[in-house]
Amino acid sequence: MERRRFLGYVLAAPTLVAAAELVPAPRARAAGPRLPSPDVTEIVDLNDAMTLAAAPTSNLISVIVNTDGTASFALPRAEVGQGITTSSAMLIAEELTLPLDRIHVTLADARPELLFNQLTGGSNTTFSTYTPIRVAAAVARGRLLRAAAVALGTPVSALTLRGGSVVDATGRTVGLGDLAAAAASSRTTPVDVTLTARAQFTVIGTPRNRVDALAAVTGRKKFAMDVQVPDAKPTMVCRPPTINGTVRAVTDLAGIRVMPGVSGVAVISTGVAVRAETFGQCIDAVRALHVSWGPGTAEGKSDEDVRHELAAAEIPLGPKPPTPSIEGVFTFAFRGNSALEPNCAVADVRPGSAEIWAALKSPIVAQEAIAARLGLPIPAVKVHVVEGGGSFGRKLFFDAALEAAEASKAFGKPVRLMWHRADDARQGRAHPMARSRVRISYLGDDVVSFAQRHTSVSTDLGHGLGELLTAVGARLPVGDQTFSQSFFQLSQSTPYRFGTVSRLLSETDKGFNTGSMRNVYSPDVTTARELMIDQLAARLGKDPFSLRRDLLQNRRARAALEKVAEAGGWGRDLPAGTAQGLALHTEYKSVSAALVEIDVRPETVGRPIREGVTGPRVTKVVIAVDVGLAVNPRGLEAQMMGCAMDGIALALTSSLHLRDGYFLEASWDNYFYTRQWNTPPDLRVIVLPSTSEQPGGAGELGVATTFAAVACAYARATGAVPTSFPINHATIGFPVKPTIPPVPPSPTDGRALAR
Repeated sequence: MERRRFLGYVLAAPTLVAAAELVPAPRARAAGPRLPSPDVTEIVDLNDAMTLAAAPTSNLISVIVNTDGTASFALPRAEVGQGITTSSAMLIAEELTLPLDRIHVTLADARPELLFNQLTGGSNTTFSTYTPIRVAAAVARGRLLRAAAVALGTPVSALTLRGGSVVDATGRTVGLGDLAAAAASSRTTPVDVTLTARAQFTVIGTPRNRVDALAAVTGRKKFAMDVQVPDAKPTMVCRPPTINGTVRAVTDLAGIRVMPGVSGVAVISTGVAVRAETFGQCIDAVRALHVSWGPGTAEGKSDEDVRHELAAAEIPLGPKPPTPSIEGVFTFAFRGNSALEPNCAVADVRPGSAEIWAALKSPIVAQEAIAARLGLPIPAVKVHVVEGGGSFGRKLFFDAALEAAEASKAFGKPVRLMWHRADDARQGRAHPMARSRVRISYLGDDVVSFAQRHTSVSTDLGHGLGELLTAVGARLPVGDQTFSQSFFQLSQSTPYRFGTVSRLLSETDKGFNTGSMRNVYSPDVTTARELMIDQLAARLGKDPFSLRRDLLQNRRARAALEKVAEAGGWGRDLPAGTAQGLALHTEYKSVSAALVEIDVRPETVGRPIREGVTGPRVTKVVIAVDVGLAVNPRGLEAQMMGCAMDGIALALTSSLHLRDGYFLEASWDNYFYTRQWNTPPDLRVIVLPSTSEQPGGAGELGVATTFAAVACAYARATGAVPTSFPINHATIGFPVKPTIPPVPPSPTDGRALAR
């Protein structure tokens, strides 16, 4: 079939329900005249692998046309602020010519039959659902037109869909709702459909506001803690003072049970759960508990210990080549993976059944784990996916849902469980500490070889991606590799002509709660590489922009680099103590380039900030992105703004400090993500013209680019190449909160802190 023709289904139902047929598996790209790239990603990348795994169940995703003239779609992904409910609605609107406000996109409950088609991550949602959603909507369109032809006595060829109605040549109309029942089928029927041609798009590719924007800014948007479950009371957990410590004994349970509002206290796998009338009463009870704790999984360790572990675990680069070479080693501290929304879940566990509400990016795996923990069959556990307030990989893990289920079972009552900010900083998921060694060998102006050895604290892939890679591994060109090595190779690409390329991952130490934080390995890997390209430019006496442009292998990457250089004024005169930096990153069939300007002058670095370390300030960011087909350019622009804030934080201020088996940070007030005083006053995102019929991955694309560009700018501004990140990690500018009790008292000085 040609690219726009697909098979779909009309499903047996009283109203019109349409679904897509299987999506063709990704195919290897045709070899060009040049020598093939050593990158696995030139053949298949992580996005392809995830799409390949989702394809067999694509026909289980359906679009419903309701009798009120609206369309409904239960998206089997998690909306955590990235805007996928809007982009999914846009795909349906394009094929049905239905206004966006008449398309209702909800989040599907856990559906085990979807297998790997209900996992949100890897910038994969739009990439993998773009065709199935459109095919299902196109099937519905065809059925509606045929039903209208019968109703109006007019050939289908004389009918058009317009604004939620079918219109014939004489102007007669019939609403889609009036046709929904007639267009339905009493049996499941395969249908051949043709998708709307690119030249006829009126919705896809146009900038649209989010469908949930009004609800978000007026406080009407519903999150897990807004779910109304009768008698679900606030619940919190008293946690150990060190990472993954265990409960040995609790000496005062009787006294805690009679505290104001407390209705239950129970030991669970991660600590001591407390149920009360308010979260404030939970905090009081947690602080009053006297618990004897066993050692944790990182007992006694500090940053320096982990640095030594990483150095010992590094895979050797081998002997130096006979040609000239440069080499560098870079260290990246632990970083927090907390979302703005506190980690939370609602659970109602009864004898023989359980019901869970949470923002979950891997709900099928969560359902399986909760069922196993409760000793219930999987069908007895119903998992509802609710919208989340941020994630960046954090909600791939379902620890709050698992704890809520345990606590509800222990209390025999429903619970509304929420982590304290200190819990997530100290016991939640962290981006692993890592080190990256890079060697570039060159001869004249040509790079002969590029070698990178990335060594990291073990990244936990137990949220479903490991199973996915196992399922499709036999069809991927990564050989018999570990989950993390496969993930690493499928997510890393080299956009430059580097001759012989060798890039390997080594992981060590499974004692930390790590996660697939936004962009996973790429921010560290790309920053190390881009810093070394700047060093190579200095060694060769070349301009960093010119060297990159000469080394780039494809026109898309070159166009992005040239665009940011032009728009950002690369090479313009700047005062002493300020400088520009450039970087480029490619992944998942998308390209991003960034130009930044940084100010490291003493009056900037020394700005007074309460309990903080100010440091340098990024004053300008220009990002250019080519994601193939941008479904919603406005949403893409917002994604890149967030990526820029992430990249600035990773480069300058954002890290966790490990000391004696615990992290010193205990909330957002002493974890220095990019604050208003470090936000660039000049921030521009340039969405380059679409270069493909298909969208690429975009959710994480700008993080690595911005991080690397800031690092390169800092090196040029100071004259010293930074080798440890973030730049301010060595300075602790805040009073460390105690670990016993594990959470601080509720604040009473909010007005003073707001000044």
